[in-house]
Amino acid sequence: MERRSEAQVRSVLADAGQDWVGVRSDGLQVLLSGTAPSEVERFRAMTQAGTVVDSSRIVDDMTVAAVDAALPPAFKVELLRNDEGISLIGLVPASTDRAALVETLQNETAAPKVADLLENADYPAPENWDAAITYGLRAAQLTPHAKISIAAGAVSIEALAESRAEKGRLEMELNRSLPASVKLETNISAPRPVMAPFTLRFMIDEQGARFDACAADHEEGRERILAAAMRAGVKGTPGCALALGAPAPEWADAAVAVIGAVAALQQGTVTISDADIALTVPAGVERSDFDKVVANLERALPAVFSLNAHLEEASDAPAGPAEFVATMSAGREMAMRGRITDQQMREAVDSFARARFASVQDSLRSDGNTPGGWTVRVIAGLEALDGLEKGSVKVSPETIELSGDSGDPRAAEHAAAALSKRLGAGAKYQLSIRYDRRLDPALALPDGKECVNRLNIIMSEAAIGFEPNRSTIAGDPTETLDRLAKVMGDCADFQIEAGGHTDSQGSEGFNADLSRSRAQALVRAMSDAGIDVTNMTSRGYGESQPIASNDTEEGREENRRIEFRLISEQPVRSEPLPAPVTVEGTTGEVPEPDPDVEIHMQTEEAPEAEEEMAGPDLPPAKMNPGAAPATVGASEEFQALDEREENIRLPVQTPDDGTPRPAPRPGTAEGGGESGDGNIEQSEATEE
Repeated sequence: MERRSEAQVRSVLADAGQDWVGVRSDGLQVLLSGTAPSEVERFRAMTQAGTVVDSSRIVDDMTVAAVDAALPPAFKVELLRNDEGISLIGLVPASTDRAALVETLQNETAAPKVADLLENADYPAPENWDAAITYGLRAAQLTPHAKISIAAGAVSIEALAESRAEKGRLEMELNRSLPASVKLETNISAPRPVMAPFTLRFMIDEQGARFDACAADHEEGRERILAAAMRAGVKGTPGCALALGAPAPEWADAAVAVIGAVAALQQGTVTISDADIALTVPAGVERSDFDKVVANLERALPAVFSLNAHLEEASDAPAGPAEFVATMSAGREMAMRGRITDQQMREAVDSFARARFASVQDSLRSDGNTPGGWTVRVIAGLEALDGLEKGSVKVSPETIELSGDSGDPRAAEHAAAALSKRLGAGAKYQLSIRYDRRLDPALALPDGKECVNRLNIIMSEAAIGFEPNRSTIAGDPTETLDRLAKVMGDCADFQIEAGGHTDSQGSEGFNADLSRSRAQALVRAMSDAGIDVTNMTSRGYGESQPIASNDTEEGREENRRIEFRLISEQPVRSEPLPAPVTVEGTTGEVPEPDPDVEIHMQTEEAPEAEEEMAGPDLPPAKMNPGAAPATVGASEEFQALDEREENIRLPVQTPDDGTPRPAPRPGTAEGGGESGDGNIEQSEATEE
């Protein structure tokens, strides 16, 4: 043990460049000897040795060089503050009241503990030392996460604010209370913003490789993304914002993979929007190269991400087969590209899409060589896509391919039925639809907003409390934690913030500390109770957001609370969705149900069979292959697709001032709506 302790201390001192220190071990004691260049160097040697052996085992036999005896040491204090408490480290004059420093921090902050690790030197305090110490303590009250370096007449602050607004308020407060005799340096950063949707867009074209948008969910992931971009040819040091709201922990894996795919092709654009990836490659890339890169990319992507890859055709190339592609995001935002018969059909399709989706981006181009009934096939594809939560549809003369996510376990069957209803019999389709239980209305799973509402209702009804001016939970929180556990069972994959609030009694800095500590205490209690709080954060707002008056005890009690807030509406996926249900068939045929898909529907008991009706047997009905399913009160033949497309082309007249209009109904027009002789007027247009 003697040899090991001596070797460890010698090594750490040598690494710090303090080879003037003599080291000798004697049993458990480690003796440091030698002549220090200054008092600060002597203190540093003691501190370095204490990092490898217990400080109680170190014996200080060092002296300070006589030439420095008349010079005061460089007094300095490092004040470190985090959620665990406050630590004071450094060298102070012997006249400094260390006990008063600790007491001030204990009384004016809600730090769990204050550790005094200071050393004294018997020298007079330098000029402006007391002013810098007082200001540094004030800064510690304002900054919950900070490193504050205090020297004579100078204070340096590195801090983390809870928001951009809080950063501005903190900087203003620090500058306002700054004494004229103290120089201040600050480096205050705000936390990552919330980005929805979480987006990355990378491209390589004639202008080179570059980002249009880049987001990362942590430092290590950002470094990997930027390294991949620089390997792909991005010049200089590209930027990539750190943000909250990533759809999955594997965001960086997906980003690196798609950047590598574009780099392999040396041209193209890729966009990741939450878990949806769109890769567009311009004409000129060989189809075989494109297919190879896409296949490799699909294997490299994490399972939670879905890829839609498209190779464009050259404008001067032979026309080739017609194609229409529409992609719908989770927010029901639609992007359409491909061919349409003419401008009138384009307007019809655009109008159809805008009536069903939140927004529509139209990149269609006219092509008079599209096959007959093409517009009807396009509308049928959009109608089937409308039944999903997100996905894409590709329409070609041979088939209609539909893929995406749905909360309906029978979505594939319903999509096939919708296509049959619109197209009649004989149209081929390929369906690949994944079931997402969070989207299933039959399960009634809450969304992010509903999760937060339920959690806040529980907290408003809870008897959970805290000891006065402390973050220790008072009483038995078991019942409240049990209720929170039931809600979090369906809500753990949402990013939620637990925010603490106080009344206005006490100092502003103390209240900010106390509110944050109480929010952290609740989250820890939830974790200890077995609740999944992986995606939950805590934050203290202090007295800044009252919901009642602080002039009464009732109002102050309302203000002392913990509220939950939703950070991102998109859940964080830690597991991939189930494999999609894949169906290939032809309209008019009933697809076989997938026995592996669980149906979350309440079934009613089948009613007893009614007694047979007396009378002669009716002849069996004969289905015409070209007829739509029979509907009560209708017996029309199903029109061919060409005929249905001509119906879409019927001209629509825009009314003008000369267009006849019906007269107002009795009692609806101004003046009673009747003529003077009591007869109700009727226009010619109405008669027609």
